[in-house]
Amino acid sequence: MHVCILQNKSTSPVRRLPMSVKSQLVRRKESRAVPVRSSPRSRQKERTEATRRKLLAAAETIFARDGFEAARLEDIAAEAGYTRGAFYANFKSKEDIFFALLDEWIAERMAEVYALIEKYDTPRQRLDALRDMYAEFAQNRRLALLSLEFKLYAIRHPRAQTRLRARNKSMRCNKEEIWNRINPGTKHNALVSNPAIGTALGAFSHALLVEHLVDPATMPSEEIQRLLKASFEMVLTARER
Repeated sequence: MHVCILQNKSTSPVRRLPMSVKSQLVRRKESRAVPVRSSPRSRQKERTEATRRKLLAAAETIFARDGFEAARLEDIAAEAGYTRGAFYANFKSKEDIFFALLDEWIAERMAEVYALIEKYDTPRQRLDALRDMYAEFAQNRRLALLSLEFKLYAIRHPRAQTRLRARNKSMRCNKEEIWNRINPGTKHNALVSNPAIGTALGAFSHALLVEHLVDPATMPSEEIQRLLKASFEMVLTARER
């Protein structure tokens, strides 16, 4: 019996479908497949995130054009294609969206700094690369003017000042981390502390940029580059005598 069964299986021809028929069947199965749909909650989250991104981009544009204090919520919402209601659904105030922009900018810059440091092998190479990056960042006209204006605003508004101080305090950890990546296992023995270094370099760059905007002939861009690099080197490497 076993032999007969084997012989019958071997003698009966196997019909194979042509490739064109197979491909048609595959397409039919794929067309019948039920598409995976996102849940209403996830779709709402995506729409909320998209609205928030548009509002942040609009705020950056309006702040750069009008300044912080002169900027109006209506203009930010209109620039993004929304109403005041959409703005308040995502941000509490003009100050709130400013800090959201600041957080976004800091995160982007920190990512760029860390990526730059990883490209080099020695502390000297990393420091030189960071110095050149600082000189480029410091000439960001839009950021410098907005930063200066908001600091003046914060001085006159205690709540904003408290919030700005807290943000500056959190940034000190980033500065410590940057130094640790530049020179792992080595304590930074500069003349002044890391927070003071960061504040001084920022203040110096803003002052130079303001002078350049007032009179470019007196403070041309190339001179700003040289001064920023020299100040970076001096502050970071200065030692007590």
